[in-house]
Amino acid sequence: MSDTLHSDVIILGAGLVGCALATALAGGGVTVTLVDPAPATQIRDTHFDGRASAVSSTSWRMMEAIGATERFAQYANPIERIEVGEQGARGLLNFQPDLENDGPLGMMVENRYLRIGLREAAEASEGVTVLMSRSAAQVERDSAGVRVTLDDGRPLKAALLVGAEGRRSPTRDAAGIAVARWEYHHTAMVGMLEHEADHRNIAHELFFTAGPFALLPMQGGHRSALVWTVSEADAPAMLSLSERAFTAEAQKRMGGMLGAIRLAAPLASFPLGFHHTARITAERLALVGDAGHGIHPIAGQGVNLGFRDAAALAEVLIEGVRLGLDPGDHQLLQRYERWRGLDTFLVASATDGLTRLFGIPGKPASRIRRFGIGMVKRIAPLKDVFMAEARGESGTLPKLLTGQMV
Repeated sequence: MSDTLHSDVIILGAGLVGCALATALAGGGVTVTLVDPAPATQIRDTHFDGRASAVSSTSWRMMEAIGATERFAQYANPIERIEVGEQGARGLLNFQPDLENDGPLGMMVENRYLRIGLREAAEASEGVTVLMSRSAAQVERDSAGVRVTLDDGRPLKAALLVGAEGRRSPTRDAAGIAVARWEYHHTAMVGMLEHEADHRNIAHELFFTAGPFALLPMQGGHRSALVWTVSEADAPAMLSLSERAFTAEAQKRMGGMLGAIRLAAPLASFPLGFHHTARITAERLALVGDAGHGIHPIAGQGVNLGFRDAAALAEVLIEGVRLGLDPGDHQLLQRYERWRGLDTFLVASATDGLTRLFGIPGKPASRIRRFGIGMVKRIAPLKDVFMAEARGESGTLPKLLTGQMV
């Protein structure tokens, strides 16, 4: 039998959220064992696959606080303005922050750089042990603690288990946590476009009845990440188009606003659905990121909700350990549940409502949407609420999201 590896917390899943959480916890003196089934070579794959993430300004502050941004800041591009429109009407609403005082709304980073940078930050953190190409074969949780046996037979012990494996979290399912879920019967086509005109750090969100069409500004001024939602019935035909035919269809939706375009990476696609757990904690267990909630990418908040989970859980655990509490203490987990449960539900409900609202065809629905957009445009406090949500500044913020270490 191998020697048992002891730590305060075991995190199953070393994706973006899992690595951010591990690094944050280690910065506060909480030891972590980070386990992931992917081989290290896959995580460090620098192949450009066209995927990128919109990291909100608060999430970026967290990355700065834990020392991760130095590993990918050179590849990031600011989002300085968001323009919203719908079929036949661009620029119905825009969000323009005070850049001098508040900075950009967020940063766009290719996933390959974000993934590698966060993994390196976790590996470099004193108090984090990273175990790759490994998965949990057996998990036991009780009042005495958490015991995990890996698929190679190695035993792990900790006070708390964190499920960060994503939408299909086996940890969540094994805990018997109920999940509300449904499919949108939409497919998101994701890629990268090169274009003739400079994007000027503007993100565009155009709404069509089949789904939103988003262009997000990437580094260099002449590249934008594309997230194009279509019905699942139309997706196979769209994905089988030649590059020339595909870009022609994209140009129709863009109205030529960025000049001539071409694909800069192969397209990827994935089905869109909604899921939200009834709770995000159980005995000596906490869920973060997509293990607890999955939303439509209509507002670009998916990964940022996960970072908000990580920041809140890190603060709760670090402060608890400093007070001499067990990291798996029921009171600490209840605090995390109260802190994050309502926020994730409200954001998930809002994105689901927007998806359904903009999916209603016909002129009456369009007039209602434009009336609502006009109200947001004219009422400054209401517009500020939407801008704060885009930044991830709604609710009570964990210290990490304000740029402070716990």
